[in-house]
Amino acid sequence: MSWKNNQKILVWFILLGLLLVFFSLASNILLPFIIGIAIAYFLDPLADKLEELGLSRVLSTILITLMFFCLVIGILLIFVPVLNGQIKDLFSKLPIIFANLEFWLKPIKVQFSEYFDTSKMNGISESTQSLGRVVVKWLGTLLGNILTGSMAMFNALSVILITPVVCFYLLKDWDKIVSKVDGLLPLETAPAIRILFKNIDLTISGFVRGQVTVCIILSIIYALGLTFIGLEFGLVIGLLSGLLSFIPYIGFLCGLVVALTVAFSQFDLIYNIFLVIFVFGLGQIIESVFLTPKLIGDKIGLHPVWIIFSLMFGGSIYGFLGILLAIPVAATVGVLLRFSVTKYLESSIYSGHSKNKDES
Repeated sequence: MSWKNNQKILVWFILLGLLLVFFSLASNILLPFIIGIAIAYFLDPLADKLEELGLSRVLSTILITLMFFCLVIGILLIFVPVLNGQIKDLFSKLPIIFANLEFWLKPIKVQFSEYFDTSKMNGISESTQSLGRVVVKWLGTLLGNILTGSMAMFNALSVILITPVVCFYLLKDWDKIVSKVDGLLPLETAPAIRILFKNIDLTISGFVRGQVTVCIILSIIYALGLTFIGLEFGLVIGLLSGLLSFIPYIGFLCGLVVALTVAFSQFDLIYNIFLVIFVFGLGQIIESVFLTPKLIGDKIGLHPVWIIFSLMFGGSIYGFLGILLAIPVAATVGVLLRFSVTKYLESSIYSGHSKNKDES
């Protein structure tokens, strides 16, 4: 490998190291900027459409920004009070729910008592009765720490005040920024880098836009279905189950378990339990047969296991900020890995043909 190539690799590693150091030092203040960049990125195609219709970029940006944030505020004003009430009621009734669940499971416990020590079964029963109180206390402490923490309050205020400003200015100058960055690319490798960035853009936009739409539709299906069959806290369980569907299989499984737990506590008939299962089964059929093939397809290239790992890894390092960055980073790494594998398969390392063979 030539000295010139070694210099290029060294420069790229230095830039990557500086980027990691920057994210480590600025992680506490990056949240509003990351959200603002994400919103501007996904609203840019709409701004381009308005420009094609004859509006100026500034006017298009003002209209889109106002409409987007007014829509978000309106949704929050409508749903937050309802969700807040249901969440409080759910936490307060957790001990009762667990106690009723134990009543449903009592026949099973009696059958298993023939094979297990009775004292151990009683210990499990006492643990089940106290589990609800422990969960309520833990969740109350956790929410209290989140709401009263200084950085949490700072992040909340910064998101409210800074995010719209960041979104507006980035959306207004998005095309100029892209053009400027494109002009700074090394001339020798610029075509390859443009192809990589195009693939990354297609992967991120295709997956996130499609998956967000899927999550919204599933939230509506679950919330309306569970509310229609009369399940307590059906609205909050359905909405959260749909939103958690962004993580493959996790939203469905968590929502089904919570809904069944509440259903066993609330209903006396097994028929109602099957209705809960039917709602989640219907949502999964609609997602797998219609939503995912139409909105996401199979060309995105992000495996569900890779998505789950990325979200968990990002959340463990940077918390909520890491979760926001997980999908873009996962998409970027995935595209780079596929590019590297393609180059490897085309290289002499894979084929075994040495360059010296032509020289001999």
